[in-house]
Amino acid sequence: MAFTADQQAQLDIAIAIETSRATQQAAAQTKLTKLEAIRLAKETLIENARSKPADLREVTAADITTFADALIASINA
Repeated sequence: MAFTADQQAQLDIAIAIETSRATQQAAAQTKLTKLEAIRLAKETLIENARSKPADLREVTAADITTFADALIASINA
């Protein structure tokens, strides 16, 4: 069954809107996943540092970022 020109135009618009929405939702989910990985990395590294002597407990932003990137890579693998 063929669509009229108006129906096809409406269908094309609906598809474009849905594609845009799905893209935006995927981008937002990616950001949330990264944020959760950073939170988890921070909590894990700080908790693990508690078992070290006081002068060796430093947890840097680079440590957290590196661990978070490893978690994200593991999730995406």
